[in-house]
Amino acid sequence: MNNTILPLWLAQHGFTGKDLNAVGASGLTPLMRAARQGDLDKIDALLQLGVDLAVRNGDGNNALWFACVGEHFDAIALLLERGIDIDNQNDNGATCLMYAASTSKDTVVQTLLAAGANDKLKSLDDFTALDVAATLDCLQLLRKTATA
Repeated sequence: MNNTILPLWLAQHGFTGKDLNAVGASGLTPLMRAARQGDLDKIDALLQLGVDLAVRNGDGNNALWFACVGEHFDAIALLLERGIDIDNQNDNGATCLMYAASTSKDTVVQTLLAAGANDKLKSLDDFTALDVAATLDCLQLLRKTATA
């Protein structure tokens, strides 16, 4: 990546400090924003600069959550390859798998399960991903792992 592109992108999104792990005014870190946009070049550049994969926003979500929101499968794969916590539980105890199941993102559910997401974790309300599955496809995917 061109050495001038990342600083320009950071400035355009209001990241003006030197701490690349800081949550900006938007409530996102640079890595979270890049993940939400599915921008592999920015994700990779930020990871090469040593950003912390464990950083969470004010709701307790990590960058993987935002890649899942946007259904950016290459970004999901890259973050998982680099070691992001697939089972991070946010402040409500929700995981990316729970989010994906509850929002009918069956392909994200399938991707996360294949990568080893724990479908037994429970939210603060005592719900698993299976409990919150919003579609038949998500329900079937999660039932397969529950019986395996």
